[in-house]
Amino acid sequence: MKKALVGILMGSDSDLQVMKEAKEVLDSFCVPNEITIVSAHRTAKRMVDYASCAKKKGIKVIIAGAGGAAHLPGMVASLTPLPVIGVPIKTKSLEGLDSLLSIWQMPPGVPVATMSINGAKNAGILACQILAVKHLEIAKKVEEYKRDLELGVLKKVGRLEKSGVENYLKRTKQ
Repeated sequence: MKKALVGILMGSDSDLQVMKEAKEVLDSFCVPNEITIVSAHRTAKRMVDYASCAKKKGIKVIIAGAGGAAHLPGMVASLTPLPVIGVPIKTKSLEGLDSLLSIWQMPPGVPVATMSINGAKNAGILACQILAVKHLEIAKKVEEYKRDLELGVLKKVGRLEKSGVENYLKRTKQ
């Protein structure tokens, strides 16, 4: 396997159901990646080691998901020059708003690209778009993906215009 270009981190294995979506996107774009658990609070030394060595390992982008206090993305961003994409994980207590605000409110000089709550799929796509700046084969796949999105919407437009609102809604409910 090629060296990973994207590192996917999560604060706990309970985040895996969400964060696997980033991995699935990267895999579908044939982007080498690695995924692991790194807790900012319970394995701080592991987090420091990962973030400070990622660039040397060949990682180009880090996706970090965390819930609750959600310090992982920001702490990783403070330790690496690489772009960090934060994924706020939905929590039981505040539905992920706590996670979102923790990742979104970064101090000047320590940016984290913040996705929507449980937005790991978009994190994977954004990582591909970042890599596409330098990697032509990834750029082609991103362009194809965007075309497919457009074609999917245009098909729906055609069906809606042909069948009308009521018939369209009946078909989409089946």
